[in-house]
Amino acid sequence: MAKRPTRPNRKKRRRRFREQAKCRFCRAKTGEVDYKDIPTLTKMTTQQGKIYSRKRSGNCARHQRSTMRAIKRARFLALMPYVA
Repeated sequence: MAKRPTRPNRKKRRRRFREQAKCRFCRAKTGEVDYKDIPTLTKMTTQQGKIYSRKRSGNCARHQRSTMRAIKRARFLALMPYVA
């Protein structure tokens, strides 16, 4: 049998985000995301302060809207920075 040639220049595979059955707020049965809950809101933003997309954060549409509203309120009240 002939040897298979090795491929040293293989492309790296992109890391994919695992789809979960429910978003974190639905699992916790949270109705509205609170703007005073800063540790949770910081998980929904990048180091630069940008809000993660729905696909990246794993939120459902309802809680993504609620999260966006809460982050904007927290920024306005100076609980979170607009940019880092």
